[in-house]
Amino acid sequence: QEWQNPFATWDPRDFCNISEIVLPMDTYWSPPVFILERVNGQNPELNYMVLMHNGSFNSTRPFQVTLTCSLIILKFPFDTQTCNLSMASFLYPAVTDFVMKTRRTPAEMMKDSQSFFLTDGEWKFTNLSIIEYTEMLDDKGFSVVTYVISMERRPTLYILNLILPTCALYLLDMAVLFGPSSLEEKINFQIAIILGSSMLAVILNNSLPTSSNKPPIIGTH
Repeated sequence: QEWQNPFATWDPRDFCNISEIVLPMDTYWSPPVFILERVNGQNPELNYMVLMHNGSFNSTRPFQVTLTCSLIILKFPFDTQTCNLSMASFLYPAVTDFVMKTRRTPAEMMKDSQSFFLTDGEWKFTNLSIIEYTEMLDDKGFSVVTYVISMERRPTLYILNLILPTCALYLLDMAVLFGPSSLEEKINFQIAIILGSSMLAVILNNSLPTSSNKPPIIGTH
């Protein structure tokens, strides 16, 4: 965060060429910013800010938060999810008192985010865009900055564990059905295939995400 305070300035030549100082956050006014989608998280312990001689404040505070996000899993496991991280302050109207702007472009934020996102898990960070707008509440406008984060699921695990075995069972079912085997052998094969399909259905039920309005296509066939 960066902001200006014209009343907190000095001439470095009058103070041993000191051009910046580190102060606690409660020493001067600081922007009260809230994350709208936040449901849980840890507040930062680094409650300090840097004050420059020209009245420029700079505060870098690492937050670890859990956000609520609406999932659309119709194309699971080949789905791409989009989540919003909205920062706002509903204490000061945007028209007269408080306006938030992003200093860096979405491309610069995307590059930094990819360097910070070091996990090699199920999700792949694909895109980041920024939306700045004014939210109307009780006939007052409040400044809001929304980071739209796109994540793509890595489907390799689900292809190996679910899709390929399911396709193999269906192909085996067709081969047995139209093969030259006797009726008794076909019935035994069919029972074995039904048991295998039931086991895959149980595994699939435990693997599919449940927070979506529409079930995934793979779970409806």
